[in-house]
Amino acid sequence: MQADFQVRPQIRVLNQAQIARIHDVSLRILATVGIRVDSPKARDIFARAIGHSSDEDRVRIPRELVEQALASAPSGVDIYDRRGDFAFRVGENGPTRFGIGVTALFYQDPATDRTTPFRRQNMETMVRLGNTLDSYDLVSTVGIVQDVEPEVSDLYATLEMIANTVKPLVVLISDENRYADVLSLAAHLHGDLAARPFIIPYFNPISPLLINEGTTDKMLQTIELGLPFIYSNYGMAGATTPITPAGTLALLNAELLAGLTCSQLVKPGAPIILGSLPAFFDMRGMSSFYDTHSYLINLACTEMMAHYHLPHCGTSGSGMGWGADLIAGGHQWMNHLTSVMGKVGLVPFVGDNFDSKAFSPTLAVYANEVIAQARRLAQGFSLNDEELALDEIAEIGSGENYLASNLTLKHFRNAYYSSDIWPNLSLEAWQARNRPQPAALLRDYTQEMLTRLQAPADHADLLARGEALISTM
Repeated sequence: MQADFQVRPQIRVLNQAQIARIHDVSLRILATVGIRVDSPKARDIFARAIGHSSDEDRVRIPRELVEQALASAPSGVDIYDRRGDFAFRVGENGPTRFGIGVTALFYQDPATDRTTPFRRQNMETMVRLGNTLDSYDLVSTVGIVQDVEPEVSDLYATLEMIANTVKPLVVLISDENRYADVLSLAAHLHGDLAARPFIIPYFNPISPLLINEGTTDKMLQTIELGLPFIYSNYGMAGATTPITPAGTLALLNAELLAGLTCSQLVKPGAPIILGSLPAFFDMRGMSSFYDTHSYLINLACTEMMAHYHLPHCGTSGSGMGWGADLIAGGHQWMNHLTSVMGKVGLVPFVGDNFDSKAFSPTLAVYANEVIAQARRLAQGFSLNDEELALDEIAEIGSGENYLASNLTLKHFRNAYYSSDIWPNLSLEAWQARNRPQPAALLRDYTQEMLTRLQAPADHADLLARGEALISTM
């Protein structure tokens, strides 16, 4: 199919002059203000490259060092599933990939919306849900397991993720001291993690302009193993970044370039995925939240990464709302639609609300529909001769219909989106069904889906082997 015949809607935020200005300001921030580096190992790495003492924690990174890092970092990262099959490539303007999960503290019941501390059973069920829903390409750490001892919580969470899905995993570790043990557990269950990576560790620096020791140490371990990883900052405009979108973008971009430079100084060519979570800070409610400008900054960030030829990880439109409600619904549509029409690479954290404190399976199911429809819109439509249907238009003529035409019979099954949750009802049909409410149908569908979830065939074996190892750690 010729590209000229395909209609594809796109969003573009920055022009080339604006990209150049953001890049220049980011480099000036790094060269003049610098970043605070808490890790002695990382300070030594920077000191050897820059040529000065590593005694001080403030590192000012010269422009040429950043440019070298940009030249050495890979433009794409291949991700595999647990079986070793190729799943997708992040970067190089590939399609947007979505993930279910976030490190929530609470589980929100799909029947009542009541929240309870996140348990190991919740982790099992939610990972299986992500494994089942077609719009999700990967599964992220869904919650912090709280019905086991805190020192083994990350281990059991990772075990449940590996045992209950074959999809790629984005792994977040709450206890930095357990990071090496988590990787050891994964290697024990899977073998070589780097040959066909299905685990993507996720790290956060601290805004403004601070690379904490825990983040650096985990980066060094990951690079040594040869694993790709996500380096993503979280900014709260007016609190940890300037309150203006431009200032927030420049600061967050500078932080990402600092993390990139560190990774490439450790090992040129180390695979890294960069991105930002640009939130705002509500001084009245004393909490963070996503604003419409958050999604604009997110798109600007991904265009900066595309300019650098680097893989990107962005926001997920989650954390907003009190469940699968009107608040959350608007943010899910805004994030996912702009993501697939922009250049966003990964969208890893879908399904949480209450500022990411609670995970809602109902919201995850709702977002599965949103993502499917957003992708359908982004695919566009063809203007080739067959689909322009000139011959058919001439044959049908005036005053007839196309119900039994060749193109209708060929395409009617997939010509439009059909929801598994909400049927297309006329007013009369809706009244005849006693006026069903969309939220109630969503709850019922989610609860029914949770009863049908299946474990992978090797679930029992992986669980037994993993539990045996954890008991020795």
